[in-house]
Amino acid sequence: MDHASAARARLGIAFLLAASGVAAALPPGAAAQDRTGATAAHRAPATMPPPATGDDGTDATGEAPGTTGAAAGAKAPATGAGRTVSAWLPYWGDTRGAYRDALQHAAQLHTVSPFWYRAASATTIKGQPGAGDRQVVAGLHRAGIKVVPTVTESMDAATMAALLHDRARRGAHVRALLRLVASRAYDGVDLDYETMATTGTAHMRDRVRTGYALFADELCAKLHAGGKSCVITVMARTANSGKAYDYARLGKAADRVRIMGYDLHWAEGSPGPLSSLAWYDEFLRYATGTVPRDKLEIAFPGYGWDWTRGVKARAKHLTWKEAEALRRRMGVAYRFDTKSGTPHFTYRVGRAVHDVWYQDARGVAAHLPLLRKYGVRNAGLWALGFEDPGFWKVLRGE
Repeated sequence: MDHASAARARLGIAFLLAASGVAAALPPGAAAQDRTGATAAHRAPATMPPPATGDDGTDATGEAPGTTGAAAGAKAPATGAGRTVSAWLPYWGDTRGAYRDALQHAAQLHTVSPFWYRAASATTIKGQPGAGDRQVVAGLHRAGIKVVPTVTESMDAATMAALLHDRARRGAHVRALLRLVASRAYDGVDLDYETMATTGTAHMRDRVRTGYALFADELCAKLHAGGKSCVITVMARTANSGKAYDYARLGKAADRVRIMGYDLHWAEGSPGPLSSLAWYDEFLRYATGTVPRDKLEIAFPGYGWDWTRGVKARAKHLTWKEAEALRRRMGVAYRFDTKSGTPHFTYRVGRAVHDVWYQDARGVAAHLPLLRKYGVRNAGLWALGFEDPGFWKVLRGE
């Protein structure tokens, strides 16, 4: 790192600390107890191991146990024009393999978002296991990848509406996020607030929409003043979903708006494709009419769901690798649904019939022309270590 870069990094951290009302090194945070990770589309498997440490409920900064102090080091180098992909780094499963996956594809990745944090209140942001790993942050930076950690929220629509429309509490939440960004050499923050968008009444989600737009204006302005990025992840906006997000306002405030192009059919619903060509066409038409195209990212799934027919239990999460291994083990043929642009298969265990829908490189190749049709260049991946290795070749046009 050159002296100018170091100076800029120190200045950015100092600004964020000042803006958030913090004058000294931040205290260590607590590991999270939320075993499900995020909400709706972004969820850790129910079988993930419990956190290694307890949750003390303090105003956490996500520091790993036994570490203290403010962030050190510079921002990631500027990314090249060929880097058009961002990806999330999960905190469960083979986390080291997911990290190696990021390094292997650094030439295409401009940003990695470790899925490390959860907002439990206006002032409390809790770290998931492994949150704030300095070696991961430094390694991604050395590869020229920006590190923009994801914060989810566990507050429902009514709670969030009240928070977002209260100026004092809204400001406190902005300051909590600024402290988080300043706690490491982070390049910004990614907000993936979904619980507020999937709970409550339609009226309450309308209040969430207006309040979240005010909040994004304030947070993004302060992040930009400190030289940090403001990324907002949203559900696809269609006639039936995503109405808790004001795309136009969020598109003005944020540097990037990430649309989750998956879970058209999801774990707690009926079996079916995670995405479809018609669905992509619908939400891309709306998104490009409200958000500048160069700010949009469309995130592809690297996973699938295994539903058991006639059973109301949550479907089992499968990575692409797990889905393909299961298909081969069960001796069933690969099938590709051309209408949706996704692979699927059916298998039996005793009397139970299972339907598996997932996504692979062939499906991504089928969907990419729709991004080009609407002039969207940037893509995303949920999540590193989940995907068909051919995903990267498809995005390179190979």
